[in-house]
Amino acid sequence: MLRRGRNSLSGAKLERFPARKRRCWADTATSVPSRHGAVKSEDNFKSSQFHLDLWFYFTLQNWVLDFGRPIAMIILPLEWFPLNKPSAGDYFHMAYNVITPFLLLKLIERSPKTLPRSMVYVSIIMFVMGASIHLVGDSVNHRLIFSGYQHHLSVRENPIIKNLKPETLIDSFELLYYYDEYLGHSMWYIPFFLILFIYFTGCFTPVEDESRMPVAALLLMGPSSLYYWYLVTEGQIFILYIFTFFAMMALVMHQKRKGLVLDSNGLFLFYSFIITLVLIAVWVIWLWNDKILRKKYPGVIYIPEPWAFYTLHMNNLHAGKESL
Repeated sequence: MLRRGRNSLSGAKLERFPARKRRCWADTATSVPSRHGAVKSEDNFKSSQFHLDLWFYFTLQNWVLDFGRPIAMIILPLEWFPLNKPSAGDYFHMAYNVITPFLLLKLIERSPKTLPRSMVYVSIIMFVMGASIHLVGDSVNHRLIFSGYQHHLSVRENPIIKNLKPETLIDSFELLYYYDEYLGHSMWYIPFFLILFIYFTGCFTPVEDESRMPVAALLLMGPSSLYYWYLVTEGQIFILYIFTFFAMMALVMHQKRKGLVLDSNGLFLFYSFIITLVLIAVWVIWLWNDKILRKKYPGVIYIPEPWAFYTLHMNNLHAGKESL
C-alpha cells in the first residue's frame, strides 16, 4: 500500500473546505514541479484562427482616423472649425489615441502565447503619450497650411515664418516642429512597432495547416500594406520600420530551425511588411529626381513625405485650376 504524502488531503477532508479554497489547493498542487521538471504553459502551442475582426477594425480606423485626419481638415468648410479651435482632424486624432491602444491590447490578448505584460503596458503608455504630443504639434502645423505654410520647405525657409518679429518666435515654431516630427513620432511609433513585434513572436505554430491565410486576409492585406507605406513615409520612420522587418525575418528563420511556422496572423503581418517595402521602393524611385524634395530630405535615406509632395505639386495644381 502506498503511503500518502504529508501535503495530500483525503476526499472527505477536502470536502470540508470551501469551494474557493479547494480550487486554490488544486491549482497549487498542479503547479508543483514533477520529478522531471515543470512544464511551462508558454511552451504549449494553442491553435490560432485569423483575427479578421481585429485586423479589419485596426485597418479601418488607421485609414479613417490617421490618414483621413488632414483630408477631413482640408475638405470640411473652415467656418465649421475656426483656426483658433480644434479641427475635425484633431477630433479624429483624439479618437485614434483611444481606439488604437485598445485594439493593440485586444490583439495581445488574442495571442496564443503568454507575452511580457510589463513591456506591453509600458509601450502602450508611451504610445498614448507620444500620440498626444503629436496631436498638439500636428494640429498647429496643419493649421498653418491655411496661412501659406509649405511642408516641402523647412521651418526657417517658409515665407510666413522667416519674416516673424522678433526672431525668437522662429525658435518657438522650430520647437513645435521638433515636438511634432521628432519627439512625438519617436514616442508614438517606437512603441507601436514594438507591440506589433511582441505580438509577432507569438504567431508561430508547429501545425502546417494553420500556416494558411483565408481569402479575407488576402483582401485586407492591400489596404493594410498601403497604410503602413503612408505611416513609414509620412512619419519618416524608415529605419525603425526596416529594423523591425529584419527582426521579423531573423525570428522566422530561427523558429524555422525548430520546426515552427507562422500562423495566419503572423503571415498577414509579415507579408504586409514585405508589400510595404515594395511600395516604399516604388515611391522613392518615382521621386528620385525631384530637386526640391531632394533639398528638404538630404542624406543617404531619401524618402519624401506624401504631404510634402502634396503641398509642392498637388496644391499648386489645385490653385492653378481655381485661377482658371
